[in-house]
Amino acid sequence: MEDKNITTITEFIILGFYEFPELQIPLFLLFLLLYLVILMGNLTIITMTCLDPRLHTPMYFFLCNLSFLDVSYTSVTLPKLMDISLRNSHHISAIGCFTQMYYFMFSVCVEFLLLTVMAYDRYVAICHPLRYSIIMNMRRCVLMVTGAWIYGVLEPVTHTILLSHLSYCGSHEINHFFCDLSALLKLSCTNISTIDHMTYVLAGLVMLPCFLLTLTSYVYIISAILRIRSSEGRRKAFSTCSSHLTVVTLFYVSLACLYVKPTSMQSLDLNKLIALLYNVLIPLLNPIIYSLKNRELKEAIKKVGKRTQFAKTKKHIFLVRKGLTSHLSKR
Repeated sequence: MEDKNITTITEFIILGFYEFPELQIPLFLLFLLLYLVILMGNLTIITMTCLDPRLHTPMYFFLCNLSFLDVSYTSVTLPKLMDISLRNSHHISAIGCFTQMYYFMFSVCVEFLLLTVMAYDRYVAICHPLRYSIIMNMRRCVLMVTGAWIYGVLEPVTHTILLSHLSYCGSHEINHFFCDLSALLKLSCTNISTIDHMTYVLAGLVMLPCFLLTLTSYVYIISAILRIRSSEGRRKAFSTCSSHLTVVTLFYVSLACLYVKPTSMQSLDLNKLIALLYNVLIPLLNPIIYSLKNRELKEAIKKVGKRTQFAKTKKHIFLVRKGLTSHLSKR
């Protein structure tokens, strides 16, 4: 049997959406537009949360962290994809590739934990409203969020180290638009069963508990809502968690389709489309869903808009008066 051509990898080639060579410029413009909308939407939530004292609550504190996370991991994957589409720049260093993969896995892990914490927050708000301020005090909220970020930083380290020590043979072309775990494993000529098993173990330590805790929270939430006698009361109670429930559903469905199957059974072309859903659609929809569903956030945006308009009008009046005074003094 012939020995495989094993080489020390120094760079990879990210193919992106090479199947559509004639659409690269339109794809660049589309991704640029989506990226700008993602930045604008999520940064708006962060800004509003910081500026409006009415939004200094646990729910918006968690939402602010979620928006920051969405901006961060989108900024790791989309700029490179746009560079590929615009300049045909497919090469990425091995260090850059593993760093991109690490950051993506870190982001997925933190988002699991943040969405779980937000589910618990909604559970306390609906099932224990009188004790909400005591249970969800700021100290506890900061500890939960800090724990999510720290765990997210540590969890992908083992994966990244093991993957960087694999032997890669033959083509170094990654059939994806970023350095995804499944795409890199496809290129390895080493036995990847250890990493496959570890992926399921770590998923069991993160994804399964988060899913069960979120599911349990919503079982209690729905039970509490159904016990409310008035339809108006049920509607108001459900509106407080409908945004989060929508985001959680999108998140879990896309991640389950992407990773909950053996590496050997994964289609990279299908993975690209599902990963695009996670990388673009979810960060794009998060601010839209929360903006449309949350009255406080909409009022904060309107309030800041009125302040900005008032400041512009005041500045205009000042400039007009200054110009008029200057004109009269010259006469």
